[in-house]
Order: sequence, then structure tokens, then C-alpha cells
Amino acid sequence: MNRDEILRALGVQEENPGAYAAGWISTNGDLLTSYDPATGEAIASVRQATVEDYEKVVTNSAEVFEEWRMLPAPERGEYVRRLGNALRDYKDPLGSLVSYEMGKIKPEGDGEVQEMIDIADFSVGLSRQLYGLTMTSERPRHRMYEQWHPLGPVGVITSFNFPTAVWSWNGFIAAVCGDTMIWKPSSSTPLTAIAVSNIAHEVMDGSGFEGVFNLVVGPGRTVGDTMINDRRVPLISATGSCDMGEKVGTAVAKRLGRSLLELGGNNAIIVMDDADVDLVTRGAVFAAVGTAGQRCTSLRRIIMQKGISEKVTAKLVEAYGTVSIGDPLADGVLMGPLINQASVDTFAAAVGIAQEQGGELLTGGNVLDREGCFVEPTIIKMPADAPILGVETFAPILYIIEFDEFSEAVAINNGVTQGLSSAIFTDSMKSAERFLSHEGSDCGIANVNIGTSGAEIGGAFGGEKETGGGRESGSDSWKAYMRRQTVTINWSDDLPLAQGIEFG
Repeated sequence: MNRDEILRALGVQEENPGAYAAGWISTNGDLLTSYDPATGEAIASVRQATVEDYEKVVTNSAEVFEEWRMLPAPERGEYVRRLGNALRDYKDPLGSLVSYEMGKIKPEGDGEVQEMIDIADFSVGLSRQLYGLTMTSERPRHRMYEQWHPLGPVGVITSFNFPTAVWSWNGFIAAVCGDTMIWKPSSSTPLTAIAVSNIAHEVMDGSGFEGVFNLVVGPGRTVGDTMINDRRVPLISATGSCDMGEKVGTAVAKRLGRSLLELGGNNAIIVMDDADVDLVTRGAVFAAVGTAGQRCTSLRRIIMQKGISEKVTAKLVEAYGTVSIGDPLADGVLMGPLINQASVDTFAAAVGIAQEQGGELLTGGNVLDREGCFVEPTIIKMPADAPILGVETFAPILYIIEFDEFSEAVAINNGVTQGLSSAIFTDSMKSAERFLSHEGSDCGIANVNIGTSGAEIGGAFGGEKETGGGRESGSDSWKAYMRRQTVTINWSDDLPLAQGIEFG
């Protein structure tokens, strides 16, 4: 499909309204144009929402919540099932739009839509499993249990690198929990949000619940600040940089709301001398080069035991030389562009700083002299104490650090302020178990003999320290979107008090 066919299939116009609340709202904010990072050409525009438009969205979202929460959870799951089926129908054009607007290659764009389909399936099953616990009361003829209630309108702020999948992690699970959603997408990828909202409207139209999945495309300084400070929005789920997360978390905490933060990740792989060299190479290249290094789980540091370092380094440099860079929608391309020129400038600055701090450039390091935001995937061998190793650069830069003993490797892995994803490659059960033990990785994700990226939706996703501590997607992450209520029922004729207290 060409560009016009992709946009037409998804209902994206040359100019689109930037707010949805049970229907598209005619907005009158500034015009936001989305550009193709591979060519720099304008794709289409969005008329951004104003604070007044946001007010319409949140008011509608709160009103629809009153009815949506009373629908039995399996019935809410049925709507999510229909959304998952609609995404199956639109997988090809939507995956292409993700690649076109964000710059990740077509297989990754399709994979992102597949992730949405998978989380829809997960959420449908979850709609029949919102379990509470029963507890034994110390008082005779009393019963204790816990139950879970919907929270209300949930604010979802997403980043450019996964412009649709992360919304679905939040939106589908929150929906079966009984919440409504207000989605504020990245200003770098507004068109994918428009397309997804069109698909959601197609599914929900005529149901009376058109206002479950809502959208506001607008500036962070106006619409974003209004949402994070809005007491009517009990939960803000935000994906982005650590700096952004600090601002969101502080604002939400000030009003005693909840925040679910999935922020930066300065991720590392530890390679032991007994590791499978080919396995390390394949795992590291995808983790470091995939999405042009713009995943929160992208590999930034590879920490190698000295006995294997030379062999693995040679393999990595060889593999990097075969990475095809270009149009993300073209067959055979393995790496597309960075999202914008600012990211290119950050890449170039980081390469220079790394060399100033004692880094040895092994391959790459250049901004490509062509239209679009293209750079070379880069490997730099670094001293372990270089300050730049503590900085997450959202670009395809891989730092190599060497170590002697296992404990030294763990200290390097844990010696950054972020704590999202980590991995070890080893054939030793003892090394693997040490890495997974209390003395091992301090990250929210720890893998053995696989890379740092490519998490499955069934596990809770998120990290510690400055990564924010939030968990999305699988396991019991649904609890973040509900409020717990402990219930005690007295079916006796007495009124005994807990702890054996006698009163009066």
C-alpha cells in the first residue's frame, strides 16, 4: 500500500480533529503536522485540542464511566474482543502507518499491532478473572473478603516509540476493569492515535459506550498539565523519559492521585566467558539495533568477561556492517530512521562525548548524508567509569565494558539510575541463578540467554529506580486500574470487636 492508501484505509484525513469523546470534536487549537522521519515530508496534520476541548472529553469520560462500570466485566470484555478482531482486519495498514510515522521497520510495525491483538485476547480472558481474596475473620460468625472496583477515567500518556501498543496495554485492561480512558499521545506520532481512535469508534458506534476510549492530541504545557493535575482522573499512566515521569509523578502525588510510570531504561547484557557467542551476537544486535535503538528496553551496554570479549566484539562489529539502513517500509531493511533531527543531534553529541571520555569507536558513529533522520548503528568500547554510561541515549549506540569477576559485572549493571531491563548470557546455572537472586540484577526485567527487548505481554512490564516502579500489561497489573475494598460481614447477633477489645 502507498501512503495515500494507508491513510485512506484508516480514515486519516489531510487535517484531523484532535479530540474524541463519543465522537470527533471540532477543535480549534494550533495545527500539528506529522512528518515522515525517513524523508522529512509532511504526512498529515491534526488540529490540536485546547483546554476547553479537554474539558469536554473529561466530562464525557466521567459520565460514560457511571454506566460502563455497571456493565458486567465479561460484557466489557466482549467489546474488547471486537476491538481485537477489528485490529486483525486493520493490521496491515495500521502496521504500515506505525512504520511510516514513527520510523520502525515494517515487521516491527506489524508486530506492534499484533501486540495490541494479543493484549486484547489477554484482556478478554481477564474480564472473567478479576479475583478477590477471602480471609478468615478472628471474630465468630464474621466473613472477610476483598473486592475490586473500577477507578474512573484513566489518563494514558504514550511515547512516540510504541505509539499504539502501550495505549492498548493500558486501554484494554482498564476497559475490562470498568474504567474509561483519556489518551494523550506523543505529538510526534498523532496520526496513529487518530487511526486507532477511528477503529475504536467503528467498534463502539451505536453501543451507547462510544465514550469509553477517548483522545486528546495537544501540547503538554496546556492539555497535558491540565490532565495530570485533574482530580477527576484518579490514575495517570505515563510512558516517557525520566524527566517527564518526575514531573508527572510529582503533580499526581501532590493531589494524592495514582501514577503508573514506565520511564527510561539504561539496559545491559552481561556476557560470561562460557556464553554461546552466536546466541549473544543475535540477541545483542536485535536488542541494540531494533527500532534504531529507540525502545525503552534497547540494549545500551554490553558487559563482557575479558576471556570472551574479543571474540564477541569481532562478531558484533561484523554483524553491524551488514545492517541495511533505509526506508522502514522497504523489504530487507533492518533499521529505519530516528524520530527527528533533535534525536540525530543527541546521537552525534553522545558519540563525541563518549570518545572524549576515553571511548574507542569500533564501528559506526556517523550521521548519514541523505534525506531523513538516519544514523549508523554504533559500537564504542568504554572504560567502566565513564560518566556517559549512566546516560540513556535514545539511539543505536552500544557501549562495550569489560570485567573480570561476576560481582564486578553486576555492580556495573546496577550502577545506573535506571532499572528497566537486564540480561545475562551464560551456560552456567550458578551464574544464571546468581544474576536472578537478591545479589543480582536490580531491574524489573531479568532475562537469561535472551536480549533485553521483546517482552511478552503475559508478564508484568516495568522497572525500578528512575524507571518509575510501574507495571503494565500482564500478570496482576490489572490491579493498578482498580481500587481494593476490604469487606467484613457480621452475620451473628453480637458485635464482637477485633483484638478482643471490650468497650462499655
